[in-house]
Amino acid sequence: MSTYTPSPRTKQWILAFGFWTLLALSYALSAGLSQISEGNPPTWDRMVIWNLTNFWLWMLLVPAVAWLGRSTANLGWGRFCLVHIPASLLLALVQAVVRISVFWALCGPRQPTVHTLGQYLEGEFVGNFHLSVLTYWIVLAVLRGMESRRHLQNERLRNARLETQLVQSQLQALRMQLRPHFLFNTLNAISALALKEPMRARRMIARLSDLLRLTLEQRHSQLVSLSRELEFVRSYLSIQQERFHDRLETEFDVTDDSLHAEVPSMILQPLVENALRHGLLAKPTSGNLRIIARREGEYLNLAVEDDGLGPPADGGKEGVGLGATRERLRVMFEDAASLHMHEREGGGTRVELRMPFRAAATAGAA
Repeated sequence: MSTYTPSPRTKQWILAFGFWTLLALSYALSAGLSQISEGNPPTWDRMVIWNLTNFWLWMLLVPAVAWLGRSTANLGWGRFCLVHIPASLLLALVQAVVRISVFWALCGPRQPTVHTLGQYLEGEFVGNFHLSVLTYWIVLAVLRGMESRRHLQNERLRNARLETQLVQSQLQALRMQLRPHFLFNTLNAISALALKEPMRARRMIARLSDLLRLTLEQRHSQLVSLSRELEFVRSYLSIQQERFHDRLETEFDVTDDSLHAEVPSMILQPLVENALRHGLLAKPTSGNLRIIARREGEYLNLAVEDDGLGPPADGGKEGVGLGATRERLRVMFEDAASLHMHEREGGGTRVELRMPFRAAATAGAA
């Protein structure tokens, strides 16, 4: 036998109904106790109906107030007031008129001198309209506070996820850069060159030191300037060029207006590593690696392309580097960023990144 499980939206309405009902009953109880303290017999039925009608109507109007609040969340104070002052007057008018009319229909007037709904509205409207306007602004303030709190929680969760992904990316980059055979081969190359070509050996040591320094400096940074990211990539490629200088050529095609763009830290290194491992280093002849950066309006376009073996004919399974890069872009920019890999015109592979352009606070040397 299956049990019914209410949907999240149904649960919200149940909680809202319970909240507004309890609020109405508490007001009715307070009014009744006030009458008793004054020596008058309490009219419980009228007070309960009056307050239930009042608060249930506001329960039905809350979605409209919430929608107006979301629609004006990013507007200035002038446009905010231009929307909400008329809206508060209109909704308060509707709420007050409907509440008084419903109460008239259910309970009738308390004063024997009142004989028509128009007379009752005239007598009750003045005393209740300003309370309805005040209630509108209280509801709006509470809803905006709850929305701001939710956004803050989501932002904290998003930042925590970014921090986790950054750490994972850094660990992956370190494993890719400092895995034993890479480090040992680099040290062996330095050792072999120490006697034959000491200046070249010193350059490799210096570049390996720069790579380690930059990696440690960026360990806490989620975003860096593109110039800083390119400095890191150059340090990595300089070591590869010392090892394979006769088989590897690199080119940076970067416009000046893109250098101060803010990009995720270590976003290019996995793509460069992927191009070297799967495209160029397995190529029997020399190859070319090219990094391109362009600003196009509100977007930054990056590309890493090589003239190597090209992507697998069957598409192949996306590797860890590309998968991690795609996921970082999705978490950081949602649908505003993209990553595409395809065959380069003329042979080879091209990986393209597109993300919103954001100017970095400071731009390191390129």
